Amino acid sequence: MKLSTNRVRIDVPGSRACTGISAPCPRNPFLFLLVVLCVLRPDAPAQETFPPQLAKQIASGVEALRAGNLDAAEKVFSAAIQQGVKHPLIYHNLGVIAQERGNHNLAVTRFRQAIQLQSNYGPSHLLLGVSLRALGNHKGALRELERAATLMPNEPQAHLQLAKAYETTENWISAVGELAKLNELAPEPEYAYQLGRAWAKLSGWSYQQIKEINPDSARLQQALGQEYAIQEKYDLALDAYQRAAKADPTLPEVHLGAAVILLQLKRFDEALAEIDLEQRLVPESKAVAQTRAKIQAEKATATP
Repeated sequence: MKLSTNRVRIDVPGSRACTGISAPCPRNPFLFLLVVLCVLRPDAPAQETFPPQLAKQIASGVEALRAGNLDAAEKVFSAAIQQGVKHPLIYHNLGVIAQERGNHNLAVTRFRQAIQLQSNYGPSHLLLGVSLRALGNHKGALRELERAATLMPNEPQAHLQLAKAYETTENWISAVGELAKLNELAPEPEYAYQLGRAWAKLSGWSYQQIKEINPDSARLQQALGQEYAIQEKYDLALDAYQRAAKADPTLPEVHLGAAVILLQLKRFDEALAEIDLEQRLVPESKAVAQTRAKIQAEKATATP
């Protein structure tokens, strides 16, 4: 097909002129947002230019995709390829259509074709990572999602999908990092919940690492004491703190934790004895001073 030299500009997904346009979402709002809205970033391609006839053709495909009419959109973009047109957005949108239909193998092919034409197109790396993850290719998914997060550092979905990929591989340290970035970019209750959940997983992973390295570690016993205290199992918590102190009597916070538990059990003199031990280790600690004052106040109130 011979292209005309008279060219007109068309606003396509990835151009800033799409901002604010609303349209019915296809069945997967996540993919719709990526195609129409999420790519409207400074690092996205600028408005594209096409020959007049092709511009009209591509515009109809874009509108069909935005309206959720996958068959019509696919027909338009496939026809463009048959006419010899090679453009990353055409392959990207065909990848979106394949992904919408659950055909992740085809989606992977299309997104890779888009990336071959424009290697720094973040949305294609992002959706390629999503499809690779769906296919169980976790190593490949991580590579693409990390690339997407680098290319689109202010795109929440890039960090969310990367965090999910890290969770799949149980890399909780990295997952927490991505979810923390996500919460900075888009503070929402769901994202805050996911961050808290990841922190809990990271905590459990850390305890397991300590146990594997040294099952008699004072830190492991301290962690058990903290968990028992949260569950209000004070006798078990005190026992764990005492084992921690026996393993390493110079470890800060262990005697303080025991003192807090003894305060809950109304064993004031023993609590003060633990505070004395803690204060020798960290004489400038405000937490120690505040706990001592609380113990003394409650002891005075409880004394007949």
